Amino acid sequence: MQIVTGMVAVLKEKRKEEQMKYRNRLAILGMIALSAFVLWTVSSRALAEKASAERTNSEKALQSLAALEPIDVHTHVFKADPAFQAFLERLHLKLVDILVVDDSHSYRKQLGPQIEDALALVRSSRGHVALCTTFDPYKFNDASFATEAIKHLDQDFDQGAVAVKIWKNVGMEIKDRDGKFILPDNPKFSPIYQEIARRGKTLMSHLAEPDVAWGPPDPHDPSWSYYQENPQWYLGDKPEYPAKKAILEARDHILASNPKLRVVGVHLGSMEKDLDGIARHLDRYPNFAVDTAARMDYLMIVPPEKVKAFLIKYQDRILYGTDLDLLADANVEEELQDWRSTYVRDWMFLATDQPIEHRGRKSRGLKLPETVLRKIYRTNALHWIPGLDPSPQQP
Repeated sequence: MQIVTGMVAVLKEKRKEEQMKYRNRLAILGMIALSAFVLWTVSSRALAEKASAERTNSEKALQSLAALEPIDVHTHVFKADPAFQAFLERLHLKLVDILVVDDSHSYRKQLGPQIEDALALVRSSRGHVALCTTFDPYKFNDASFATEAIKHLDQDFDQGAVAVKIWKNVGMEIKDRDGKFILPDNPKFSPIYQEIARRGKTLMSHLAEPDVAWGPPDPHDPSWSYYQENPQWYLGDKPEYPAKKAILEARDHILASNPKLRVVGVHLGSMEKDLDGIARHLDRYPNFAVDTAARMDYLMIVPPEKVKAFLIKYQDRILYGTDLDLLADANVEEELQDWRSTYVRDWMFLATDQPIEHRGRKSRGLKLPETVLRKIYRTNALHWIPGLDPSPQQP
């Protein structure tokens, strides 16, 4: 009997020990759960505070930008929309809507419908959109090419067009009757340039492409993803195409031969990795300026002190542009998020000294003087593209 009693006592003691261990495990799990909850709460609060701070900073950036009444000289807008119009009015923003004829996109193949839609957009924008028209280079081999191009340009000028775009398919795609690539200084273009100058308009020149378009492939280049999506413009495996140097030399020939023609070399004049080269061109050609459209990433990877010195020295020759677009079938709210983030990012880079990270690249803002910012964002556009209405109508 004593043995049985002893065994029962041992079993009871073991059960107590197991219950104690179980309670201890529950306590530990509870402490872990509580700690995790506290960490989650703190982390969530920190993330919320960070997101709130970012929204505040973004809003302040947009307010500061709006105070300059900025002009974006390089956009492609294919639809009128109330939310988009409200966005322009809120930022006191003026756009130059640029047309191109491009046979690789259905909505750009025909010039006539583009002009009709663009003029309708201009009229509905209450002064917030101006038109940069173009001519159809695919008609180059027609006997009446120059005459017809001038006729249509004059019609567009009479309806308010402020500039003319020449695009990269001149030099990189279109051939003459003999199968040779046409370059932008071909004599058949001369009457067109002369008419643009005579009418006091500006030539927006997108000739050639970033260096990486001629190879070798470089996944780290800011423009490389574009050629993955648009392989027709990658010439690294097409040695029969004109070299970039030949195209830019033809552009320089236009500048030299037409001293009264104002030319804005868009996309940093396709010299995106060569600030010294841009500077030499600006020194050599007083009728030449450049815009920043779709090339801000390149400025962000150059030492900040060099970019700042360049922008200050040539503060009268740099126009702000983005290359943002709004296609006819676009989700406007989604696109507006991209427009907002682009304007915020660019403002933070140009106007502040804060650290910036974009597409995995880190840089620091330039904190340009207010007088320089005003020129880049506004007054240079008014000087280099006469005809831009300086006072958009507010609702």
